[in-house]
Amino acid sequence: SSEVGVGYAQDDDHMRKIIGIVPARMASTRFPGKPLEKILGIPMIGHVYQRCKLSEILNEVYVATCDNEIYDAVSSFGGKAVMTSARHERASDRIAEAAQNLEADVFTMIQGDEPLTFPDMIDAANQPFIDDESVECVNLVKQISSQDEFYNPDTIKVVMDKAGFALFMSRQPIPHCGSGSFIDTKAFKQVCIIPFSNDALSRYTSLSPTPLEQAESIDMMRFIENDINVRMIETEFDTHAVDTMEDLVRVEKLMANDRLINIY
Repeated sequence: SSEVGVGYAQDDDHMRKIIGIVPARMASTRFPGKPLEKILGIPMIGHVYQRCKLSEILNEVYVATCDNEIYDAVSSFGGKAVMTSARHERASDRIAEAAQNLEADVFTMIQGDEPLTFPDMIDAANQPFIDDESVECVNLVKQISSQDEFYNPDTIKVVMDKAGFALFMSRQPIPHCGSGSFIDTKAFKQVCIIPFSNDALSRYTSLSPTPLEQAESIDMMRFIENDINVRMIETEFDTHAVDTMEDLVRVEKLMANDRLINIY
């Protein structure tokens, strides 16, 4: 049996150290400077960081950024930040650089534009690494509940095999509905909490960007195209990424009644 200690995942005779890393940068194409935009008076990156700290499974949490403004903001509320190169196109490459100077068995990427992330989601995504040391990478998925979301290119759709491993990810609506309606289609979206084993994260950066990764602009395609298993774990939690100012307004309304706000 496994039990969760204070920040360490303990499995009988050994412990696995798990570090959370939140990639964040000011240069967003659609919404520049969004990590420092305030939601209920707190910068978005502050919400994400504090919610990560509530996870029972993470030993430490860092923000990985290429911007001094973000580094300073995180330091100002007592958080830990790591400076990385401004050249990374993929968030996974940014956390891999940050991880080079940190020691852990598992590095968990939590997106900096997901202020509704729940610590339970982080714990669920990491559980497979405690149960099975051969696990290389895990993503959370959630069933898509609306047709708008299914057709929205900001939502990354996932199709899986019978064992729950990712076959393909796309910004296009997959699987195809055929002659049926969206209601008849069981479709899933990627939820952006992605733990990597230390070895898998090193492998990620050693591999060249792949054609489908570049075509879809999806990090995980680099693994899928290289036959590296990405295990999908379903969650009931629904999060909303902040990609536009409209998203920010929507998320602020949702967070007004959020049960975690009063904890941090």
